[in-house]
Amino acid sequence: MTEAPLPTILQLTAMDPTYRDDPGSVLKDLRERCPVHRDQTFGSFLLSRYEDVRGVVTDLSMWRDPLNAEAGAAFDRALLNYDPNLPRTSTTSILHLDDPDHARVRTPLAKAFYARVARFRPEVERIVDDYMDRLAGRSTFDLMTEFCVPVPVDAIASILGVEHDRLDEFREWSEGVILGLNPFRNAAETAQMEAAGEKLHAYFTAAIEDRRVTRRDDLISDMVQLQAEGTPLSDDELRINLQALLVGGNLTTTDLIGNGVRQFLLNPGELAKLRADPKLAASAVEEVLRYEGPVDITGRIASQDLELSGCPVKPHQSMTAFLRAANRDPEVFEAPDTFDISRKRKPHVSFGGGAHICIGAPLARLEAQVAFTRLFDRFPTLRLADPDAPAHWRTLPFFRGLETLPLAVS
Repeated sequence: MTEAPLPTILQLTAMDPTYRDDPGSVLKDLRERCPVHRDQTFGSFLLSRYEDVRGVVTDLSMWRDPLNAEAGAAFDRALLNYDPNLPRTSTTSILHLDDPDHARVRTPLAKAFYARVARFRPEVERIVDDYMDRLAGRSTFDLMTEFCVPVPVDAIASILGVEHDRLDEFREWSEGVILGLNPFRNAAETAQMEAAGEKLHAYFTAAIEDRRVTRRDDLISDMVQLQAEGTPLSDDELRINLQALLVGGNLTTTDLIGNGVRQFLLNPGELAKLRADPKLAASAVEEVLRYEGPVDITGRIASQDLELSGCPVKPHQSMTAFLRAANRDPEVFEAPDTFDISRKRKPHVSFGGGAHICIGAPLARLEAQVAFTRLFDRFPTLRLADPDAPAHWRTLPFFRGLETLPLAVS
């Protein structure tokens, strides 16, 4: 019998129904057969072992900017937003910047953002309670539409200082801009991405100017104040990175909450643990991130000769690290395909690592902890409306999230 050919990157996305329905099995096969696999079509090495993935994403010598990738790295080049007439920091966020610009921009932004997150729990609790109040008294509802989607939008908007009556617009714009991370987008999706980007650019331009006149208690004001004090940040850099925070703070946290609620309802024993000991909330969030995280991949570009699982990688060659595969590696995680919120904790890689570790991780963790504990406390009889119905997963490449999550209250 001829062994099936190894998959391309395109086959390892939610666009492929086999992968979409069961990514764990597909990635397990890849990890066991060829943990470092060169996808010749898209010009990238696909990494699926924990040791390789964690080693690459935490290596500070690696590059992130697609500009550093060889000409044949088609996958990285498809993500490249480049204008030779503009500074690199005017066309890309810290997500794809390398040092020294990455550290110059990220450091003050992270410091200001984390200071706000550190005192943000009461506001997250208020937001979560508000959306639960809207569900009270109802026997059925779609948790994605009525809870998982609006909670993160409201939260990041509150931190940024976005007006509450603009939340629907911001969700629409963030969904458009995130298509920039989809190298397989079609012409209509590209147009949607560009239109959303223009609207966000205009909004943040006006907001920055407004805060120069009238400071408020929000992150935009914090950053404008840092500029005034001499922090070397241009308005372009502020706009593009505030936009990145907005986008990153919405979709992935929505999916983290939705995926987690679904896993608890599919695993009543784990839900019973959480209800018996709410202090397990932090551990529970980490297990959701490991077991059914919202992001599939991250990328790095070799800056020097490497060897990964016996495979040589040359400078400027692209590496696509499959976080989902690493998080289910049996060499690291005992019973990796079991959802267990009390498992002995080992670091997952769902937020990447190193200098480019997800800047929004503290806020995502906070929102998920509050959402899980308060939701199941408020609705003790919450259940899947149809336990036998298949999950409806979105088809957005490299992200794992539900289209709908119909629930019932007994």
